[in-house]
Order: sequence, then structure tokens, then C-alpha cells
Amino acid sequence: MTRIVVKLGGAVARDSVSYPLALADQGHEVCIVHGAGPQISLEMAKRGIEVAFVNGRRVTTPEALVLVREALERVNNHLAEAIGDRAVGLMGDEIGLEAEQVPELGLVGNPLPGAPGPIIEALSAGRIPVVAPLARGPLNVNADEAAAMLAVGIEAERVHFVTDVPGLLIGDEVVASIHVDAAEQLLASGELKGGIIPKLTAAVHAARQGVVAEIGETAVIA
Repeated sequence: MTRIVVKLGGAVARDSVSYPLALADQGHEVCIVHGAGPQISLEMAKRGIEVAFVNGRRVTTPEALVLVREALERVNNHLAEAIGDRAVGLMGDEIGLEAEQVPELGLVGNPLPGAPGPIIEALSAGRIPVVAPLARGPLNVNADEAAAMLAVGIEAERVHFVTDVPGLLIGDEVVASIHVDAAEQLLASGELKGGIIPKLTAAVHAARQGVVAEIGETAVIA
């Protein structure tokens, strides 16, 4: 039996539950980590709160954190509903996810590897934990990074980032695989923009700690 963390982006979350469900039906232990990026940005814009990102990570003020939590709760509930009785909806800050604050981004944290009890209990019971990426504080945590560190913490064999792009694009081509050293060079080059930066960064961190990491169709290998 393989333990797999599946990260679902907020833009694809509800439409992508068939994939982790299929994995569970095949006998794998599946933990889902989800984002809510588009939903958060929409609510912030509606309420006149500035939307700002640094290297793909959202700057989060106390005012914005309220909206972040509301959006994550909605996505978490919708995902759990779509999955059905096997789902266990969990808010990361309530189950003890840990992170180190990044002051220049506000109430944002870099997640640390961990294995919160409620996640392990759900997996052991054959259920599917659905985890919202907040850490104690509370701190807003990028969902890609949260998925990678959770995969390390619960000793998952794989972490798969499901997104609205087919994989890592270089030019117009999807890269089938990239070594972590080449990935780090690409990240340092400044060529990448937007949400692929935290995804690739997270995949590198996971791969370097022994977890097979995939972004769509792209394998990040150590």
C-alpha cells in the first residue's frame, strides 16, 4: 500500500476529486491538501483589500487572513462533500500544523514537516483527510509547500501537485522530468513567474527528502 499526498489547487479542486478517489479505490492511503487561491483573490478584490504576491506567495495581513480562512473553509467543505463519507475535513491550524513565520509576507509561514494525529488516524481508518493549509498562529501557508512538508512528515511515498496546467512548461513544451539541481537553477534564474514557483520549490524540497514529486505530468527527481 502506498501513501500519497495529492495537492489540489483552488482552481481545480472540486473538479479533480475523481483522481484521489481513484487512488483510494486502488488501495492507496490518500491525503488531500487543497488551496483556495482564486476564491481568496476574488473576495479580497470585492472588499477592496490589496492582492499582492511575492514569488507566488500571498502577502497576508490580519484583515486578509480572515478572508483566507473563510475561503479555505468553504473549499474544504465543498471537497469533503464531493468526496463523500470517506472524507475527513481538517483545518491545519486546528490539528497542529507548524510553520515558521515569514515576517516580510505578514501572517505567512514556511511549513515544517509534521504528522498531526488526526491525519494519521484518518488514514489508518481508511478515510481521506482533506487538509486546509493553515498553520498554528494562525499563519497562511502556501498549499504546495504545505503538501510537500506534510508528505515528508507522514512519510508518504509520493506527492502529486494537480493543477490547471499540464506540468512544468519550458517554452511551450511540458517537461517530462527535471532533476532537482536543474530545477533549483531554473528557479534561481528568474525565468519562472507566478504559481509555478512555489510548486517547483515545494517539489524540490519533497524530492530532496525522499518523496517522489510530480507536478502534473512533470516528475521532479533527486
